[in-house]
Amino acid sequence: MTEKVWFMTGCSRGFGRLWAEAALRRGDRVVATAREESRLKPLAEAFPDSALVLPLDVTQRGAVFDAVAAAHQHFGRLDVIVNNAGYGLRGAVEEVQEDDVRELLDTNLLGALWVTQAALPLLREQGSGHIVSVSSLAGLIGEPTLGLYNASKWALEGMMDALSREVAHLGIKVTIIEPGPYATEFASAGSLRQSPEIPAYDEARRALLAGFDPADFADPVATPEAVLAAVDADVPPLRLILGRAVLPKVRGHYDARLSTWDAWTHLSEIAHGNS
Repeated sequence: MTEKVWFMTGCSRGFGRLWAEAALRRGDRVVATAREESRLKPLAEAFPDSALVLPLDVTQRGAVFDAVAAAHQHFGRLDVIVNNAGYGLRGAVEEVQEDDVRELLDTNLLGALWVTQAALPLLREQGSGHIVSVSSLAGLIGEPTLGLYNASKWALEGMMDALSREVAHLGIKVTIIEPGPYATEFASAGSLRQSPEIPAYDEARRALLAGFDPADFADPVATPEAVLAAVDADVPPLRLILGRAVLPKVRGHYDARLSTWDAWTHLSEIAHGNS
């Protein structure tokens, strides 16, 4: 297997850190980025020849383009682009604040867009590359009091689905990673923000918590093997679920969606008009 050059966002902790370390340990080269460059110092020290660490706030489009260009110049090519930077926002639709929503979308959606736009000309010139974007179970189903986080991930899914159809003929691959609940730092203050609460939505908050079984929470240390295998595949999946908890939830949700569409087909036919 030929070594790969990775450009990764959100590497200070969680999945990004684990996947960067796994790629480096197997001999790949990694450009690891995060807002706090100091948190990446151990990577640079442990892998001085194969790790390049850069500070990056993905909400700053110009900085993203500069970082991608510096990464390409340093290693001469880029093979795998990982859009991992992101965080959660908890709050009912009525509760979320405008500034919080804009910042969330700037990071979770537009940050991935800027990285992808910066990388695509380089990948097109190579005639190869793989764009990997981290979505979530929240990108597949709506969840009470996570509606705007859902929205950011649903939008990411739609963008990457469309991208996969735009670049397939250019030799560029796309994969959307869809993790279920994991025992990461996602619930910490740096990864999950909380909107002011309106008591009327306390029941919805309880419903969210009731929907998670402690047994559903998987071990993040188990994820690198699956991610590396997907990246190495000749024909990688467009979507890759991580963990056991996601598919049963999604299957039930999509079965219900199909049942609703089927039950209301008579109105769909009426709305078509005369053929």
